Amino acid sequence: MPETAPAPSVTTEPSRSQRPHRAARLEDRWRAVVSRFQKARGWRPRVEPFTGYGSTRRVRVLGRVLLASPAYDPAATADRRGWRYFFTAPASREEVRVHLGETVVDVCSDRSGYLDVTVDVDLEPGWHDVTFRPSSGELVTGRVLVVADGRRLGVVSDIDDTTMVTAVPRPLLAAWNTFVRHSSARVPVPGMAVLYQGIASANPGTPFVYVSTGAWNTAANLRRFLQRHAYPPGPLLLTDWGPTNTGWFRSGREHKNTSIDRLVRDLPDVDWLLIGDDGQHDPEIYTRAARLHPDHVAAIAIRQLTPTQQVLSHGSPLPTPGDDAHRPEHEAPVPAAQGPDGAALARSLAAALASYRR
Repeated sequence: MPETAPAPSVTTEPSRSQRPHRAARLEDRWRAVVSRFQKARGWRPRVEPFTGYGSTRRVRVLGRVLLASPAYDPAATADRRGWRYFFTAPASREEVRVHLGETVVDVCSDRSGYLDVTVDVDLEPGWHDVTFRPSSGELVTGRVLVVADGRRLGVVSDIDDTTMVTAVPRPLLAAWNTFVRHSSARVPVPGMAVLYQGIASANPGTPFVYVSTGAWNTAANLRRFLQRHAYPPGPLLLTDWGPTNTGWFRSGREHKNTSIDRLVRDLPDVDWLLIGDDGQHDPEIYTRAARLHPDHVAAIAIRQLTPTQQVLSHGSPLPTPGDDAHRPEHEAPVPAAQGPDGAALARSLAAALASYRR
């Protein structure tokens, strides 16, 4: 590392990638063996930057440190089959120097290579570059979205079956969509990109945040999909792949609840429009958020899956039992909208969003 000593306040978030104790020890031992072998063959740390977000005074910086072979070519990774994104070599406990505006901080990756830190800054609203330099790797550049002060609308969007047709979490279909199909073969939900573009045009400065139970391994794939189909750019908040500290399977509902709660804390001036679908737990998750944060949730919009899509999603032609997915307006203390596609949701949302239009 250079000798310049960074001084600003930085907070490292708790690891998202903790494992049950026995599994953690086994995984760490295996990774240590593989890491030594790869480094002996010339592999070096590289940072995969994820899009961060924050206010003019404090931002969240996200990324992951992986080991890369000397022949690694970023251009060659575009539009690969999904399974290839999961063959990665995390670089744990790697020191990385982060530059953001005039701020410089040194951070350390967690045991699965993730970087998740909040940094005190003094930045203007808008998009800013953030650079990552591993102690023995090359510098890479990511982005952070700085949201302006003052009351404004923001959008939290699900991805699967909300922005793209996925039909998850039915295991075989989920595996096919995630591991086999090329990113360019994924199909967008009709009208949703137009809906999002209309919201952004009518409400300048609206932050868009895409919250999904998908793995961080697919972040680059999802980012290309959203860009290809003209969705507004914004941070992705995904999950670690594999078991967690409470079990062998990650909790998608907990991830979404935690992500929304944190967005409310990090960006207290934003009134969030929560957009999802009725294939799984989005109505229940969003109703919970509206009850806990009634002053920070502007409305809920639920895309209604067709009976066929419902069967593919969870095996029944009806919305998920127990979630009250078919009547969120009866549960949430905020306006609610429903529709099978973006055009129908736009019509249903017109009244709810009228107060935000300039």
